Amino acid sequence: MSGEQMELSLVVPAYNEVSRLPPSLELIRIHLDEAARPYEVLVVDDGSQDGTRELVERERSSWPQLQLIVLERHQGKGAALRAGMLAASGRLRLFSDADLSTPISEMAKLESAIAAGAGVAIGSRALPGSQVETHQPRYRELMGKSYNQVLRRMVLPGLRDTQCGFKMFTAATAISCFTPLETPGFGFDAEVLLRARMQGIAIAEIPVIWRNAAGTRVSSLRDGGQMLADLARLRRRLGSGHWAGGGR
Repeated sequence: MSGEQMELSLVVPAYNEVSRLPPSLELIRIHLDEAARPYEVLVVDDGSQDGTRELVERERSSWPQLQLIVLERHQGKGAALRAGMLAASGRLRLFSDADLSTPISEMAKLESAIAAGAGVAIGSRALPGSQVETHQPRYRELMGKSYNQVLRRMVLPGLRDTQCGFKMFTAATAISCFTPLETPGFGFDAEVLLRARMQGIAIAEIPVIWRNAAGTRVSSLRDGGQMLADLARLRRRLGSGHWAGGGR
């Protein structure tokens, strides 16, 4: 790939994902190799203690496009993605959850939206055309929908599903939205999208296939409460003009 522009960077945050990551990496490699264009895959190990780092190191020996970024202590999904997005070099920068709840093949839908002028394209489980093939437990689904209703009222009207872990950015948008990111945990999506909207960057919400995978790292009580607290902080800062012009 020497001398070629990096077309795509795929960032995968990983915290204790030694069991779920291997099949996902295999599917990612097959799909991206078949596309026959310059790409890189950046796995960000978020202070794992289960051998995730060693697993990725072994895979790297036979996969030159695979990179490993290590956070020495667990910081949260937002912090991991910030590190990966800013280390990436692709013209397009996609992040995906380690379990591939949204199949990697759905990437083409987001790329089409970027080609049509969006700066951010987000996968959605809540639009006509979305296909939720395997649902979360009922209580988790209700909590997710409730969170998105609150989010729309407080900071991001018009977006139906901000929490799907499948989002694509242009390089410029990734840099402008992730560089000042202040939310290290699961509530980071709201901040990133709010920063994009405040800069006038077009956000396209795209229906995708989604399949719930076992072994989620999100705690409904602990992480759900923190996400609401993060959302309240965003609302206060939005109201105070803290981010006027898209800055810190």
